[in-house]
Amino acid sequence: MDRASPANSLVLADNKSSSGGGIGVFDMTGKLLEFRPDGMIGNVDLRSGFPSSGTPIVLVGGNNRSNNTLSLWSLDTEARTLSPVAARSIGTQAPNYGFCMYRSRASGKFYAFVTPNGPGSVQQFELLDDGAGKVDASLVRTLPVSSITESCVADDELGHLYVAQEGLGVWKYEAEPDAGTDRSSVDKVGAGRLEADVEGMSIAYGEDGAGYLFVSSQGSSTIAIYDRAGNNPFLKSFKVTENGSVDAVTGTDGLDVTTANVGPPFERGLLVVHDESNSGGDTSNLKYVPLDSVLK
Repeated sequence: MDRASPANSLVLADNKSSSGGGIGVFDMTGKLLEFRPDGMIGNVDLRSGFPSSGTPIVLVGGNNRSNNTLSLWSLDTEARTLSPVAARSIGTQAPNYGFCMYRSRASGKFYAFVTPNGPGSVQQFELLDDGAGKVDASLVRTLPVSSITESCVADDELGHLYVAQEGLGVWKYEAEPDAGTDRSSVDKVGAGRLEADVEGMSIAYGEDGAGYLFVSSQGSSTIAIYDRAGNNPFLKSFKVTENGSVDAVTGTDGLDVTTANVGPPFERGLLVVHDESNSGGDTSNLKYVPLDSVLK
């Protein structure tokens, strides 16, 4: 988000297509400003303040399904463009499926998590400044999972990692690399709130540890909200319904949320959701939803 000029904030989104896949930069009206055809990018995430040769950058990352690598870019917030910054071809497990990032409050270090398309492990990589304007990565931890796992999201303030096994539910780990493999269940498919596949997740940050965990229940075309604190009690589920000429959201594969002011009509935050079937169009698209309309 652009705190000085909120309406100039940006939305980044991936295209997972086997032909024409990549990453796009959108403005707050939904206009595509740039598209980079860099491969089948599964999920994208970003963190600001990554130290690149002494200069802080906005580091954007994603898992590239085309070649099972990490894709890394620097976001120029003035030019509103992306530039590749991976120091080399950074291999991951094969096949990879999803991605998220984490910045540790304890150490200040930056990490990336990569999830598997099937039984395997969630891989945790430390992201490293190579001293020459590029970013490298080193594998520091693996978290075994028994089935397809795509979405993950890290809570930078509280130090938690949430992982969604598509057919099972949502797990909660500690995000530090020395935290081991212990986990707890946030919610399960079949318990009445989530229907497979369990897809996109995001954190809505509030003050003093307050806020929410958003989870997409693709099978029911709903979004579940959990308390960010404690054992993440379930709060409510909702659907994004039609509004005039804008159709309802169905089969959401991904979402993101911010509580920041990103310009009108999103002064109190924004929820971005993927709609797999856009009425009147040939493809899926993104829907922008004022966050206060969801939380009221």
